[in-house]
Amino acid sequence: MYGLIGKMTATPGQRDALTAILLESFGRAPGCLSYVVAHDPADADTIWVTEVWTDEAAHRASLQVPEVKAAIARGLPLIATFEDARVTTPVGGVGFR
Repeated sequence: MYGLIGKMTATPGQRDALTAILLESFGRAPGCLSYVVAHDPADADTIWVTEVWTDEAAHRASLQVPEVKAAIARGLPLIATFEDARVTTPVGGVGFR
């Protein structure tokens, strides 16, 4: 399996709008086992995204889906900073589809 944990900071006041974009288009691609968007309770602009994929190729392929590409284009102007995602190797847990 292939996992990612990413942190992004929305431009001030845009976290909810960015969250809506993330939730509408991501995580429905083949090979996506889990896709969770979470707000950071300590920072009103920070979003954490945790993903689990069958493999890295499935994740890469998802970035070529037209709806995902369009969502990325709409979301980019709402992102103040985007930290490098951490790659993980998921081994199990509750919630995998």
